[in-house]
Amino acid sequence: MASSGSIPRNSALSEPAWARYLLIFTSVSFLLLFLVAPLAAVFTEALRKGFGAYLASFNDPAAWSAIQLTLLVCVIAVPLNTVFGLAAAWALGKFQFPGRSFIITLIDLPFAVSPVVSGLVYVLLFGAHGWFGPWLQEHDIQIIFAVPGIVLATIFVTFPFVAREVIPLMQEQGTDEEQAALLLGASGWQTFWHVTLPNVRWAVLYGVILCNARAMGEFGAVSVVSGHIRGKTNTLPLHVEILYNEYNFVAAFACASLLCLLALLTLVAKALVERRMHASTREASHHTETVS
Repeated sequence: MASSGSIPRNSALSEPAWARYLLIFTSVSFLLLFLVAPLAAVFTEALRKGFGAYLASFNDPAAWSAIQLTLLVCVIAVPLNTVFGLAAAWALGKFQFPGRSFIITLIDLPFAVSPVVSGLVYVLLFGAHGWFGPWLQEHDIQIIFAVPGIVLATIFVTFPFVAREVIPLMQEQGTDEEQAALLLGASGWQTFWHVTLPNVRWAVLYGVILCNARAMGEFGAVSVVSGHIRGKTNTLPLHVEILYNEYNFVAAFACASLLCLLALLTLVAKALVERRMHASTREASHHTETVS
């Protein structure tokens, strides 16, 4: 007989077998139709004329320029967003101050604003006829239709990722360990480096992975500020669009397959980090129970 605190196996909360199978079939069908099939189509089209034609698609100097620019933007944007995310998480997760809720809302702003709109905002600010355009022209500084504009647009659309992963964890952990370290004579930097950062390292890595994935695949904001200058301001997603519009389907899908491979690698890294985060959480819970 089941105890009063346990739920019987055949309770009203248990779905019938046909319902479970229907849910599984629906989920698998959805994944096959909207995820697996498009991925398969990309690689099928990329290899339609053989592996030699696939490799030849990357001999185009414009393709290599797009790949290099995409990597350059990621190398600049991701570390900056990581520093910002850690600073924001440290301030918002460990301290209480006026305007805290407003700052959290601002961090979420790129999630609510269309990337195209954010790109247009940068054109309004730094374009030739924008607010700072005349001053930039006088000092021979070009931001829009150049690499700086692409970097700025990418930073804007990706800066919430690290912060939003780390802030809840810091809030949950509280400030007990930091206060203990300060009482023992540690400085603020030592406390952050040896106490706070090790406790959130997996969340930081998780946010970095998501930030990097978005930076590599960003299209809307970058499309507005890049100017589509072939071989100079085209990132890999923009290069794919140009090739497709030119009916160069093999090269377009070959470059798209490279983005798909990077996305799949990102998913694998994300899964590994998630597993490690869960393991760290279980270890911390077990340690807390042991101490208690």
